Amino acid sequence: MQVKGIFSARIGLGVLAGGVLGCILVYSGVAEEALTDVTAHIGISFRIENSPTTQKYLPETMCCGVAVFDYDNDGRPDIFFANGALIDDPMPAGKKPDKSDPRYWNRLFHQNADGTFTDVTAKAGLAGSGYSMGVAVGDYDNDGFEDLYVTGLDHATLYHNNGDGTFTDVTLKSGTATSGWSTSAGFFDYDNDGKLDLFVDRYVDWSFAHNRWCGDAATGRHYCHPLVYHGTTSVLYHNNGDGTFTDVSEKAGISKVIGRGLGVAFADYDGDGWTDIYEANDSVQSFLFHNNHDGTFSEVAIGAGVGYDEDGNAFAGMGGDCADYDNDDLPDLVVTDLAEQKYMLFRNAGRGTFVAETDSSGLARASRISTGWGVKWADFDNDGWKDLFVAQGHTDDEMYGGSKILTYRQKPLLLRNDRGRLVPWPGNPGAVLADARVGRGVAVGDLDNDGAIDVVTTNIGQGACVLHNNIGRRHHWIGITTRGTQSNRDGIGCRVKIAGASGRTQYYTVNTAGSYLSSSDRRILAGLGEDDSVRLIEARWPSGIVQKLENVKSNQWLTLTEPAK
Repeated sequence: MQVKGIFSARIGLGVLAGGVLGCILVYSGVAEEALTDVTAHIGISFRIENSPTTQKYLPETMCCGVAVFDYDNDGRPDIFFANGALIDDPMPAGKKPDKSDPRYWNRLFHQNADGTFTDVTAKAGLAGSGYSMGVAVGDYDNDGFEDLYVTGLDHATLYHNNGDGTFTDVTLKSGTATSGWSTSAGFFDYDNDGKLDLFVDRYVDWSFAHNRWCGDAATGRHYCHPLVYHGTTSVLYHNNGDGTFTDVSEKAGISKVIGRGLGVAFADYDGDGWTDIYEANDSVQSFLFHNNHDGTFSEVAIGAGVGYDEDGNAFAGMGGDCADYDNDDLPDLVVTDLAEQKYMLFRNAGRGTFVAETDSSGLARASRISTGWGVKWADFDNDGWKDLFVAQGHTDDEMYGGSKILTYRQKPLLLRNDRGRLVPWPGNPGAVLADARVGRGVAVGDLDNDGAIDVVTTNIGQGACVLHNNIGRRHHWIGITTRGTQSNRDGIGCRVKIAGASGRTQYYTVNTAGSYLSSSDRRILAGLGEDDSVRLIEARWPSGIVQKLENVKSNQWLTLTEPAK
C-alpha cells in the first residue's frame, strides 16, 4: 500500500489501547535522518496567522500552541492547532480580533487508517473565536473522551468532547471563562479526588487600547518588553464533579503572587504523592507551588532553587517541562528563555531542592545564543535516556536584523542525553533541523504507533512541522496507556517505574502538560535499548493503589487499568 505516493506501510504487532492494530509507516529512503519533515505528505496544512501590524501589538509574537491527542478513541493520535485572528492596523476602540475568515481558524486534523490526516475542524465545531494562544487536553468528566481547553486574549474556551466527533463550547456552563490574557494551561488532579482540575497561566495586563509605544527614533517602533506592563495572577479551577468548576485561586494561595506566566509543568517533585505546579514567568521570578495536601499551595521557588538562575537573576521563562532525565526517580525541570540567557536545567537533588546543572550538563553551550519556547523531554532513540527537543526563534523580527549571531529565525534544537549529559545529536539529525524557523509550540507523541516518538511544532507565519522519528525502532521499547478507575480516567499523575531486563530503571509520570502553549500525547513510551523484555512495570496511581506487572515482552502497547482497592 502506498500513502501519498512515498510511504510504504506494514501492520505492527502491538495492540493499541483502543484494541486495534497500529499502522506503522516506514518512510522510504530517509532512515539515516533522526527526524524527517513529513508534514505535506501526510496531509497537514496549517500555519500560524499571527496578523503582524505596524503597531507591534505584543500578542503578535507570542502565539500559538499545538496538541497531540486521540479525540475519537480509534487508537490513532490526532492533531489540534491553536491560531491567531485578524488584527486591524490599528485596532479601533472596542473591536476584537476577527476569526471569521477560515485562514484564522483553530484546526483539528483527524488521522486516517493509512496515516494521512483530514481537516475536520468544521464538523468538530472547533474553529474557535478570538485570538487563541494555547491548548490543554484532559478528560475532565471521566467519560472516556478527551476534552479541550483553548486559551487566548480575553477569551478562553472549554470544549466538551461529545464522543461522536463533535465538541460543544461549555465555557459559561462550566465556569471556566478566564479573563485577561491566558497562555499555557494544563489539567491535573491536585487533590487526588479522581477528577481533573485546571490550572491556567496568565501573562500581563495588556490590551489593544493600552498598547504602549516602545522603540527609538533611529530604528522606529519595536515590541515592548513585558516589564513595561503590570503582571497578573494565574488561575486554579477545582473540578466539582458535575460538569462545573470553581475558581479556587484565592483559597488555594495561587493568587497571592503576581507573575507573568507563560509555561506550566506539573510534577510531584518531592515524592509525597501530591502534584505540584511549576510556572515559568517572563523576566521575573518563576514560581514553584508546593501542594500542601489540604487544597492549598505554598510558593517555594526560591527555597527550592528554581526561582532564579544560578547567579540569582530572573530570566525570560517561556516553556518548561518536568521529567526524570537522569533516571534517579526524581523529576527534573528544564526551562527555555531568551538568547544570551541560556536555558535552565534544574536537577532534582531530593529533599525538596534543585541544583542548577545548566553549565555542567552541556545545555548552556547549546542554548546561549538561542531563544527557546516549546520544549519536551522524550527518548527519541529509545536507549533508555530522555533526550531534549526545543522550538526556537526570537521575539522581535527587527531587533537583530544586522546581527550574524543573534537571529530572528533559528534552527530547532535536538540534544541527545548521554547518561545525563546533553550533547549535539550524533550522525544526521535531519535536514529539517537545519532549517531556521520562528518556532513556538511543541507537542510529542507516537503518531504512527511504531514505538518511536514523533514531534509536531508550530512556527509563526510559517507552516507547522510534523517530524517523523526514523531512529527509535533501532532499539526495543514499551508503550503504556493508563486508564484510571479510582483515579481520574486519564491516569494523569500516575507514576510508572519501568525496569528493563538488564537492570536499567526509568521513571515516568503520566501527563499532557508541559512545553509552551501545548499538550502532548499522554501515553508513556519508554525506550529499552537492547532489552527485549521488561522485568517490572510498577504503577503508583494517584489513589495510592500500587500495581505491578512482571516479565513483559517489549515492542508492544499495553493498557494499564487501575485495579480496585
